Amino acid sequence: MTQDIQLRALEKDDLSFLHKLLNNPDIMNFWFSESYMSLESLKESFDKNKDNEQSREFILINQDHDRLGFVGLYEIEQRHRNAEFAVMIDPAYQGKGYATIATQLAMDYAFAVLNLHKLYLIVAKENEKASHIYKKAGFQTEGEMSEHFYINGEYHDGVMMRIFDNDYWKMASQKNN
Repeated sequence: MTQDIQLRALEKDDLSFLHKLLNNPDIMNFWFSESYMSLESLKESFDKNKDNEQSREFILINQDHDRLGFVGLYEIEQRHRNAEFAVMIDPAYQGKGYATIATQLAMDYAFAVLNLHKLYLIVAKENEKASHIYKKAGFQTEGEMSEHFYINGEYHDGVMMRIFDNDYWKMASQKNN
């Protein structure tokens, strides 16, 4: 199944799909953001940031070119060789292993193409499914952020996780043996 799933660059005609995800409170609560963004502001942001070297945004697609989700690498720092990873899967495709594949594809890109040293993310402590996916991919807990996010009238803890390039390459070589 993995070979049938790909990342491709976010294009302007993907913005309606992304708009749908960004306005879904069930998704955005785990992105620690308000689910409120107009399509027009999303288009303006796309135009303004399309040449930004500090981010890469992708659409996860299958062999039929169905849009399954979104993957982002943010705050890409070439000097320090690190970036933040984020993923969201369309609710219609959740629970089918796509987040695991998307995470692997993002790591492949970050380490093999961008030559990064460290990829990190922040996940809600209560989001056990996502934490499991990230741990399975090789991410390790780096620290906890107590009462760091305010969602639906309550504060929630976050967990910062990371993977280094040498850990990624070690896992990749073990898969190939």
